[in-house]
Amino acid sequence: MASDPPSDRGATDDERWLVIDGRRWRRTDPAVPDDLADRLRSHLGRARSAVRTAKRAGGDDDVSDARRRVGLAKHGLGERGPRWWDDEVAARVHRAEEALAELDALAPPRADDSPGVNA
Repeated sequence: MASDPPSDRGATDDERWLVIDGRRWRRTDPAVPDDLADRLRSHLGRARSAVRTAKRAGGDDDVSDARRRVGLAKHGLGERGPRWWDDEVAARVHRAEEALAELDALAPPRADDSPGVNA
């Protein structure tokens, strides 16, 4: 479509990847609006915490559910799944919005998850 914003196909490797201790990690999609990315990161943090808690409790189903939430958040942020730089911006933002909607249904946001609230 002519009205779609351009993709980030011209993004450099420095814009696509983050290297920590010699390991390469995919960066968060820069097209995801900040408020949306913040909400996805909140879900990601809570899901990671749920994985730790479930592992300690020995609940395999709970670990699986929490890991699914981690995966959804990372897909929404563009850190997993299709390479964000291969898709148009509108599709990438839509994917993030869908991930957030699914996460909100699985684990509704807490009151302190509002933007601007520091815990």
